[in-house]
Amino acid sequence: MTRPTNLNLALLFTFLTTAALAQPDRWQQRVEYTMDIDMDVSAHQFKGKQKLVYYNNSPDTLTKVFYHLYFNAFQPGSSMDVRSRTIADPDRRVMDRIYHLKDDQIGYQKINGLKQDGKVLSYAVEGTVLEVNLAKPILPKSKVTFDMEFEAQVPLQIRRSGWANKEGVEYSMAQWYPKMAEYDYEGWHADPYVGREFYAPWGDFNVNITIDSAYMIGGSGYLQNPEQIGKGYAKPGTTIKRPKGGKLTWQFKAQNVHDFMWAADPDYLHDVAQVPGGPALHFFYQGDTLVENWKELQGIAVKAFDFLNKNFGKYPYDKFAVVQGGDGGMEYPMSTLITGHRSVRSLVGVTVHEALHSWYQGVLGTNESLYPWMDEGFTDYATQITMHYLFDGPSGGNYINPLEGSYRSYFSLAQSGLEEPMSTHSDHYNTNRAYGSAAYSKGAVSQHQLSYVIGHETFMRGLRRYFDTWKMKHPNMNDYIRIQEKNSGLELDWYYEYFVNSTKTIDYGIKSVEEQGEQTNVTLERIEKMPMPIELYLEYADGSKELFYIPLDLMRGVKEHDDPSIPRTILTDWPWTHPYYTFSIPKKPKDIRYMEIDPTQRMADTDRTNQSYPWRSAVEAEGEVVNK
Repeated sequence: MTRPTNLNLALLFTFLTTAALAQPDRWQQRVEYTMDIDMDVSAHQFKGKQKLVYYNNSPDTLTKVFYHLYFNAFQPGSSMDVRSRTIADPDRRVMDRIYHLKDDQIGYQKINGLKQDGKVLSYAVEGTVLEVNLAKPILPKSKVTFDMEFEAQVPLQIRRSGWANKEGVEYSMAQWYPKMAEYDYEGWHADPYVGREFYAPWGDFNVNITIDSAYMIGGSGYLQNPEQIGKGYAKPGTTIKRPKGGKLTWQFKAQNVHDFMWAADPDYLHDVAQVPGGPALHFFYQGDTLVENWKELQGIAVKAFDFLNKNFGKYPYDKFAVVQGGDGGMEYPMSTLITGHRSVRSLVGVTVHEALHSWYQGVLGTNESLYPWMDEGFTDYATQITMHYLFDGPSGGNYINPLEGSYRSYFSLAQSGLEEPMSTHSDHYNTNRAYGSAAYSKGAVSQHQLSYVIGHETFMRGLRRYFDTWKMKHPNMNDYIRIQEKNSGLELDWYYEYFVNSTKTIDYGIKSVEEQGEQTNVTLERIEKMPMPIELYLEYADGSKELFYIPLDLMRGVKEHDDPSIPRTILTDWPWTHPYYTFSIPKKPKDIRYMEIDPTQRMADTDRTNQSYPWRSAVEAEGEVVNK
């Protein structure tokens, strides 16, 4: 053996060091906003100054940057307006309302000046996108400072943002400032504001809002001057020293967020409820709304946040604000806008859903334009699990699928002829129905069904590991797949190729049950194209139970057993190419009282009438639950 020389060792060390440095990592652009806003509530307009320190942490040299000017969508002839008037099934909240806005009702964001490190820049406005030509390229691993002066008119509330929402809340200030677009490993994401979903770099916000002193403000961030504001922000017993004059300046700070929302109304009430070991929950709602329901919401929301922290990962901020406003429910960092004239359960449902976006949109920050199901679907799944915990409680021995509504919605879409793959960009679905059912319902089903594929406890561990591993890093679909593969020890690429990138469906049935001597031969059939592992549940005449588990060959392994109280027999793999699978049970058919494929109904099988034996009619199969 040749002994290594010092030179060889040095070269080896250099190689290993270089290899280590070359390991893939998800670099992140960073923004630091300082904004001063002066609001004219009589005209629904404001003037603003924005200082933006932009960190180019990418390996690329940037010669342009792009800002979003979201308020420009609320003008007749905008892309959002035309899309809404030409799509087959327009959002009923929008319809042709933008087209009929008057000059004092439209939205706009006008740039009055823009500099890069003190040098004046040229730019062009294309609808809701500001394209900026840089005075000097932004080199990799460097930063620049942009100084902007702008003015804006708040649109009459139509979609998310605006003044005078349908419940009378004065201002819902979402997407209200010129916002730097995201640049990531796929390049710029300067998507025009057409319908839905947002994507932006993380950073810090220092926002000073000057507004008529009669108004209460709630939203993102921590108030820095509560002793000057009061209004429920200051500690009990604090002497409030408000500046003289007709306006107050609210000073907010938010760190490690990718957006900043605020809402204002002179009739807001402001309550605070503390989650033990978690955030302070702030509630802003009008005094003439359903006050009793909002009061009851607060205690349930505390219980909900405790459940979310334990099951889906730790919420990383010290505050969350539930604010009446907007046009339904919409998520923002550390806050949400919801409509408030609701029953208690409806208030809880929308609050839980929008709060859970803080996990999947706020903290993980997936590009929801490209992967809307990874935000809406994951959120919807966790919402229904949480609502089941809050309201339905233990199932008393009968399995209840808390995602049953999502399955029905997905089945309806799959049978409608309108379905498109979940990999479709959120703005480019042909219909709003196809988008909604795919992103929300099928996205939620994809999660619950994955718990069938890899086992529920394994799935939940993976979900928390995904959150902890990829928070603040904009994960994509493959990042999630790899976490669940490592977590389960199974291959899962096939699952997403079928369920996300195609519209192929699942349908398995019991084809035949035949006696052969002292045993029973059972033949199962894959009728539709998507392959799956199979669980076949049996009840015998003597009252005993058994589960036959057939792994799919593409998985390269066996999932954990969800219910160890029922003995499980593991059979040989079912090759995905084979439409039929036959195995033997060492009992005669007369000794078998009942058998059923997937008794928990987590597999999204589009025809459940052929999944049990003795065979049942469609009416008998509908909604039946196996008593385990």
